[in-house]
Amino acid sequence: MVDTASLLAAYDTQWRMPTATATVPTGVTHEYDGPLLRIVGGHVGRIRAPRDVGVRGAELDRLIARQQEYFRDRGQGVEWKVLAHDLPEELPERMVAAGFEPEASSAVLLGFAGEIAAEPVLPDGVVLRQVSEARDLRRIADHQGAVFGEDLSWVAGHLDSYVTADPGQITIWVAEAGDLVVCTAWSLYSPGTDFVGLLGGATLTEWRGRGIYRALLAARAREAADRGYRLLHVDASPYSAPILRRCGFHEITTSTHYRWTPAARPEPR
Repeated sequence: MVDTASLLAAYDTQWRMPTATATVPTGVTHEYDGPLLRIVGGHVGRIRAPRDVGVRGAELDRLIARQQEYFRDRGQGVEWKVLAHDLPEELPERMVAAGFEPEASSAVLLGFAGEIAAEPVLPDGVVLRQVSEARDLRRIADHQGAVFGEDLSWVAGHLDSYVTADPGQITIWVAEAGDLVVCTAWSLYSPGTDFVGLLGGATLTEWRGRGIYRALLAARAREAADRGYRLLHVDASPYSAPILRRCGFHEITTSTHYRWTPAARPEPR
């Protein structure tokens, strides 16, 4: 039996907040407001918090309002990640009352790199390649936009900000059939911890069901194990979660992103 309580404790202590040894992406700054970490400089602001933000009631409302004021002054939206076991329990309710809107929840899954690592098995004509050049990052952004049906051009700059800050903290993968990008994914490494975050896994609709996502998962797990990392983390969509569970991942909680966008300021008369 897997001790999911221990896995959750490891997640809370090692992964949910950036460590002192983590490299901040180029163009991004980290700043604190009490227990909260604001991540500023990306396409959207982000807030990360410890399991318990440590305040309740009216003080919690003021903490929430300060984040809105900060990002309103920047003219930027913000997302705040909350997990199902976070405290205080009133946090989501008070965020919604302040105008934050919850997105669909994701399953927080952890897997053991050494158990999931394997030789990738690909369909005929499909190859895996690690990339970092600007042209390939733009192709990845275009691919992600095609999969999710929205403008994700910002993804190219997001990935480049990690590469330019420290190419050792990220590996970016594409699965290609000729000149066509059919699947993309990347891994974020957290030095000094057991953790590697697996992100970006996306496959073109017509290429699904052929094992390409699983091949990229196996390749990333093998690389993580080779580099001495023990745990793989994914915030999984309802589509990918069943695949990950079959591959040996374990659900430890759920996560929800709460988004807030400032209203447009009225034009001066």
